[in-house]
Amino acid sequence: MDHVQVLVIGAGPVGAFAAYALAKRGIDVLLVEAATACHEDMRASTIHPPSLDMLEQLGLLDTLEAQGLRAPVYQYRNRRTGDVLSVDMGELADVARHPYRLQCEQFKLARLATELLGERVRFGERLIHIDQDDHRVVVTCERALDVVRYRADYVVATDGANSLVRKLLGVSFDGFTYPEKFLTLSTQYPVERHFDDLAKVSYIADVAEWCVLLRVPDYWRILVPADTDEPEEILVGDAKKNAVFGGLLGIDGGDIETHHRTIYRVHQRVAARYDHGRVVLAGDAAHLNNPLGGFGMNSGLHDAWNLAEKLERIMIGGEPSAPLLAQYDRQRRTVMHEFVQAQTIRNKADMSDADERQRAMAAMLADPQQRRAYLLKQAMYDSRAREAAIE
Repeated sequence: MDHVQVLVIGAGPVGAFAAYALAKRGIDVLLVEAATACHEDMRASTIHPPSLDMLEQLGLLDTLEAQGLRAPVYQYRNRRTGDVLSVDMGELADVARHPYRLQCEQFKLARLATELLGERVRFGERLIHIDQDDHRVVVTCERALDVVRYRADYVVATDGANSLVRKLLGVSFDGFTYPEKFLTLSTQYPVERHFDDLAKVSYIADVAEWCVLLRVPDYWRILVPADTDEPEEILVGDAKKNAVFGGLLGIDGGDIETHHRTIYRVHQRVAARYDHGRVVLAGDAAHLNNPLGGFGMNSGLHDAWNLAEKLERIMIGGEPSAPLLAQYDRQRRTVMHEFVQAQTIRNKADMSDADERQRAMAAMLADPQQRRAYLLKQAMYDSRAREAAIE
């Protein structure tokens, strides 16, 4: 049975980031993943300024910058009236080392970190059992031809929304699921030709069918709500695709090619507790929220950063583990409830109330103090400050 100081389960962007952050701190870490390679998941693509600071400290930012697009300006558009409000994160240059969002698909971060981790990553190993006592955690994984067991001092569970670790621990995952599905489409078609001065991140509000437009290096990504009663084969079919582009661009969408068409359900859920003895939850295993605002993956990265610092103090500094892991739970779960859940729920509601949102947003942006406060919240500096204030 192999022994490792920290075993990270799940090689998505949060798990890969967590494992790499731990390795850079001199901790013996192993990352296991059920899939045979990193998923090319298009779901998350926005990296916020505090996360960029973390990536820079780990030496990852320059590579990701070369694979992404800087997006300092994002827009709120009213689909019916055509009104446009722009927000410029460059106004935070006095507090932000990177006053912009980086549009870079999440799999690029996961792929980069796992490549750098090298032999510390084990693909094709699926968790089937976990057991712990006061001194260690034993994790059993299934491989193609056999079973392998690891003994770890601590386990970080970043195994996603359907986390088996969370289920095996019996942790409740409280919250709700939105009634509608979300449909994402990606295309190389020049969507920007149909708008005046379209930003790389644009939220287009409309009571009938709101839309989010996100630019990544090779594609425009389009996110729209989808009727939960419609079969998935209809929602990812050509007729639906044509209707989405026709309504958005005012053209016949039949000539537009797409490269990805994905349907998924969206949840607002938070685990009842993140720390469970020597096993700790992070990322989607610990919390889920809708994608409006780009807070999901970033919150997971902030979980991982906080936890890596705590585990360094435990594994290298010799500090007692229970108080530090309990503080991790307090800090990250409080931020999730007070900021991320509240803000993403509000963002979702605003997308269907276009006229009222545009009036309120215009008034807020016209006031320099309110505008700065809003930018600090949306850039996740407020949540970072709130986390630091929690003992």
